[in-house]
Amino acid sequence: MTDQQGAGAGADFAKTMAEIAERSQRIVSEFLTRQQQGGFGMTDPFQVGRTFIDLTARMMANPAKLMQAQVDLWQDHMKLWQSSARRMMGEDGPPLAAPEPEDKRFKDPAWQENAVFDFIKQSYLLSARWLQATARDVDGLDDKSAKKIDFYTRQFVDALSPSNFVMTNPEVLRETIESKGENLVKGLKNLLEDLDRGKGQISIKMTDHTAFELGRNVAVTPGKVVFQNDLIQLIQYEPATKKVMRRPLLIIPPWINKYYILDLREKNSYVKWAVDQGITVFVVSWVNPDEKLAAKTFEDYMLEGPIAALDAMEKATGEREANVVGYCLGGTLFACALAYMAAKGIDRVTSATFLATLVDFAEPGELGVFIDEEQLAALETRMNEKGYLEGSAMANTFNMLRANDLIWSFVINNYLMGKNPFPFDLLYWNSDSTRMPAAMHGFYLRKMYQENLLSKPGGIKLAGVPIDLKKITQPSFILSTREDHIAPWTSTYAATRLYNGPIEFVLAASGHIAGIVNPPAPPGGTAKYGHWTNAKLAKTPDDWLKGAVSHEGSWWPHWAAWLKNFAGGEVAARKPGGGKLKPIEAAPGSYVRVRTS
Repeated sequence: MTDQQGAGAGADFAKTMAEIAERSQRIVSEFLTRQQQGGFGMTDPFQVGRTFIDLTARMMANPAKLMQAQVDLWQDHMKLWQSSARRMMGEDGPPLAAPEPEDKRFKDPAWQENAVFDFIKQSYLLSARWLQATARDVDGLDDKSAKKIDFYTRQFVDALSPSNFVMTNPEVLRETIESKGENLVKGLKNLLEDLDRGKGQISIKMTDHTAFELGRNVAVTPGKVVFQNDLIQLIQYEPATKKVMRRPLLIIPPWINKYYILDLREKNSYVKWAVDQGITVFVVSWVNPDEKLAAKTFEDYMLEGPIAALDAMEKATGEREANVVGYCLGGTLFACALAYMAAKGIDRVTSATFLATLVDFAEPGELGVFIDEEQLAALETRMNEKGYLEGSAMANTFNMLRANDLIWSFVINNYLMGKNPFPFDLLYWNSDSTRMPAAMHGFYLRKMYQENLLSKPGGIKLAGVPIDLKKITQPSFILSTREDHIAPWTSTYAATRLYNGPIEFVLAASGHIAGIVNPPAPPGGTAKYGHWTNAKLAKTPDDWLKGAVSHEGSWWPHWAAWLKNFAGGEVAARKPGGGKLKPIEAAPGSYVRVRTS
């Protein structure tokens, strides 16, 4: 390196450090202020702490059992030391602890090839598994407390993984040596930018936000907003065929996310694919609410959401009957709307499709750890201060369910390696969070998650009508995903015992998002995820799966074949604005463009 180049590099370094210093004081102040407000995601740290105090007391009440657990850990580490010592002397042998096949933290070859890093890895895995097993084995805890302890213990051991630290991650250590620490300087700058963007709370940048723009390379299926109210914009899409099914299709996405998860890019857009099948497609685009909508209730979401959308669709197409798809919370709301319409004698939904939808919350999966009286009361206090729950709170909560993939992998890439995240449409959408109105969200969490009243006939009332899911008699297509961490498929299966119409249950591979957004493979391509079908409904989900047939490829064509039974014949293709509703603006509309960060 010449003297001039060295001087230039030194100047760049000095400039970077000056920027970091200038930014740090303000951000640290904001960070400390933010922490005083309490809460990460939907978590109340005080209540979590009380749970672990109870755990400690119960462990200390049985000192003999605790002593035996410590002896077991000591013996395991002695075996590991002996095994590692033999390996350092050239002997081979199987590891005492190996990561799960899907664990990406230890994929760097040095974790296996270097005896020191292999020892660090195995020591961590032994300790982590011991800690989780010991916490699970404590007597006297109620089921909810046990699940909460198991969840937060996993968060703790994930945070302490050696892959998350410079000196114990071989890949980071190599980069630090080769770049002379430049990666850590860049990483610090990335961290400060994330704190700045989160106004004192870390808002991890998961993708290159500048690589995507709504209406340009995501949410690009042509269409028009043809109706709007306080809570929704209704998008009608341009036809792609000369003839279309007579009955239009309404898609109700969850209001907890932006709708365009179903219209990411041309190659993986469920919306575009449905349009290409000759369907007149309408999609609800939910508002990103602020304090003005704090008093909006769950029944407002039903009346101004699916009910209003069906009325608008009739004006747009002249068709009173429609086929309807509800995804996740959108499916829960849709089930409520169906039961409401059944009680009111309103018959306008010909078929119902539920994607990854919970209506019986007896076993809600890991989200249940956030739901108890103490945590809900604390959360309601937070929501009532502003009139809504921040979008980041829900995003952080969901990220915690897959912390290694959605938190720690980015900590390593962004802060330790000093790299910028890759452009990824799915993670761009995942970072585009929405707020929750206080009244609506409090009702949903209490009546559904905590009290599980939706599954009980008349358990809740909406617009004065007792809601009974057994009054749903429409043919239903229920699609769940096998690795769903938000709506566990064994819990969504309960809907097969609640609805009274003909039901087809299909199970897709992968998880809550990838299992749904799984387009058919292009000609000559390879199917990404498969699915299972079983014409007979069994009493339990496990019995259903035992009799199911495995299929390669996407579930979309199977659903389309089912939907054709309810097409109602064909009519000439309908264009947005061709009916009684005139276009307001081009898709994707303005509601979806409102960001919280």
